[in-house]
Amino acid sequence: MKFAPYTGILAAILLIIACYMPWAYYPDIHQTFTGFYSHQNNYGKPAKAFIFLAVLSAALFLIPKIWAKRVSQFTGVIILAFAVKTFILFSSCYQGICPDKKPGLFLVLISAVLILIASLFTGVKMPEEPKNQ
Repeated sequence: MKFAPYTGILAAILLIIACYMPWAYYPDIHQTFTGFYSHQNNYGKPAKAFIFLAVLSAALFLIPKIWAKRVSQFTGVIILAFAVKTFILFSSCYQGICPDKKPGLFLVLISAVLILIASLFTGVKMPEEPKNQ
């Protein structure tokens, strides 16, 4: 696909923006969690990892080498796996209390899928091998 690298870069930017948005609201403690904030830092700061991986992925989309495309695919898989883990962590119920899922959490998951799809469809033309006759 011709526009796959640009789609991947836009998805990486969307992932960075989603890290600053609200991810979940916990009614028992009356707090909204983001990628950088959780009550007493119970869930850590997954946005730091997402931002690092998104910047790395965007840089790899710009490099027209075959090794960069392969590393980009690996990075896309890591981002998606971490996004699924984070989605489960932030949206799981505990002690009978279920948090309200906010749009930022869904954007993290959607942008991770878009990064992976874009990394799979970026192509580099391989050099042709000479024909032996």
